[in-house]
Amino acid sequence: MNPEQYVQNKAAASGSSFYYAFLFLPRDKRAAITAFYAFCREVDDVVDEVRDPGVAAAKLDWWRSEVEQAFDGQPSHPAMRALMPHVGACAIERQQLLDIIEGCQMDLRYDSYEDFAGLANYCHYVAGVVGEVSARIFGQQDKATSDYAHKLGLALQLTNIIRDVGEDVRRGRVYLPQAELREFGVTPEDLAHRRYGEAFTRLMRFQAERAHRSFDEALSMLPAIDRRSQKPGLMMASIYRTLLREIEAEDFQVLHQRIALTPLRKLWLAWKVQALGKM
Repeated sequence: MNPEQYVQNKAAASGSSFYYAFLFLPRDKRAAITAFYAFCREVDDVVDEVRDPGVAAAKLDWWRSEVEQAFDGQPSHPAMRALMPHVGACAIERQQLLDIIEGCQMDLRYDSYEDFAGLANYCHYVAGVVGEVSARIFGQQDKATSDYAHKLGLALQLTNIIRDVGEDVRRGRVYLPQAELREFGVTPEDLAHRRYGEAFTRLMRFQAERAHRSFDEALSMLPAIDRRSQKPGLMMASIYRTLLREIEAEDFQVLHQRIALTPLRKLWLAWKVQALGKM
């Protein structure tokens, strides 16, 4: 299996909504974003799949070395071998990839955040930087598009956090800010024991409203000159915002299940943005 086949299989197997946004890109951009996505999945899987924190930390250290080695001209992992031919044309920087690894490292250091400022800092590394690199791959022309990409990354990550509350708490992580749990009268034990109720609903409604504001702010920040090139990001916004509304419609029943959109619905939402410009 060559590096290009490896990253394609990695992206397709993930079942991620990002995959549907890649389908409409020209071949060169599709190859670049697929390789970048595979890199992100590789480092994220270290934290999600390796149970021993020491082993996970060692693997992330290996990935840091791999990034340094790749930018020095000697990539060894198939994801980096597939990505490196695109870094020049897409202006992908060494530090950006190291920052994404740092975001994964934060999952080994922290299992919760006291306030939204701390959570937003985490989101910067695991989502904002990813958005920035993706915008460059898609063909960003205006420097201000980076601000849009960071804000969209935040909106997508906040939606992920809302969707995955139950799954995350079973992994020993609570991304909802601790101060906000206290404000709404919800405890980590309530989450772990799947205790629904008015307090939990009010807490989650507050989280959803913040995510919606982030989507609105992101969309308002996208320069007109880049609206066409950034269609994949707009597809992601459409898919994730539809998911957020689905979670709201199901009254935030996220502690015992993972609410998701069907592949066909994701494809339809992506196509609408591509063909009709509608979100």
